[in-house]
Amino acid sequence: MTHKSSWTSKFCLPGSTMACTAVLIPGLAGGSLGAICTRAASSRLTPSTLRHLTLASIMKSKRKTDHLERTASVVRREVVAAAKVCGITRESPSVKSLRLFVTDKEFSFKAGQWVDFFIPGVSVVGGFSMCSSPRLLKQERVIELAVKYTNHPPALWVHNECTLDSEVAVRVGGEFFFDPQPTDTPRNLVLIAGGVGINPLLSILRYAADVYREWANKRSGYEIGTIKLFYSAKNTSELVFKKNILDLVNEFPEKIACSLHVTKQTTQISAEFRPYITEGRITEEEIKDHISNETLFYICGPPPMTEFFSKQLESNHVPKEHIFFEKWW
Repeated sequence: MTHKSSWTSKFCLPGSTMACTAVLIPGLAGGSLGAICTRAASSRLTPSTLRHLTLASIMKSKRKTDHLERTASVVRREVVAAAKVCGITRESPSVKSLRLFVTDKEFSFKAGQWVDFFIPGVSVVGGFSMCSSPRLLKQERVIELAVKYTNHPPALWVHNECTLDSEVAVRVGGEFFFDPQPTDTPRNLVLIAGGVGINPLLSILRYAADVYREWANKRSGYEIGTIKLFYSAKNTSELVFKKNILDLVNEFPEKIACSLHVTKQTTQISAEFRPYITEGRITEEEIKDHISNETLFYICGPPPMTEFFSKQLESNHVPKEHIFFEKWW
């Protein structure tokens, strides 16, 4: 028996503690049913946005590297919010960034977290880290994502089909984040990024800068220590957001520093970036220079890089609770 239910802008998905209602999803072949948990909301998603967010697309995967399979045990928020694409930028030959407008006031995230990315008509769910600060969401109701081109269906959609005003839905998850409270002990941050692993670390960097601005203006709130970013990519064109990073370095030279690395540079490095760029990989020795009892380490990049630096830090007696890492396949 089929029970009808209205479309809402907030719903929980399998794994949620909320009661589920089976609803008929218009437009699916054979009148397929999708189990979606609904609750009352003042604003509504359009049927086109939710049409293909079915139980099959959420729970079923034939790919071993599917985002939902890899993160099945990771805590997620219950809120799934409608989002509209309000900006698209080509950041590099292989990376596009999206600005998403999210009206739902219950949607929030911590710097470093990611979203489940639901696309109407695409059965595979994407997983993309925010690269913006939570303050941008609070002030403008906007989040930013950066997506590298791959053959994965959500990435293909971003690069080949996504347009301004495209509608999607997003849900926050992830245990990799920086969320200091006003009374927490001041800490230094060392951020180690490889390739598109810069995304969550840029979110942390931007949020740390926001926190420092607030402290400098009010002399209240969390007092952050120094921040050092190590960021490696194939070449300077793939060092996405390098200008944004250097803007923060120049705004807060006493607080923020960066070391940009390129591993396969074939062209001359411009004078603007030359002082900040090293040819070659990030080394253990560079990281060791920043080890202290007051320092937290955040690492995100290809699994071999993440495993290498997390193990090296442990072997140098950095407490495990001071090492945070996110692996992206």
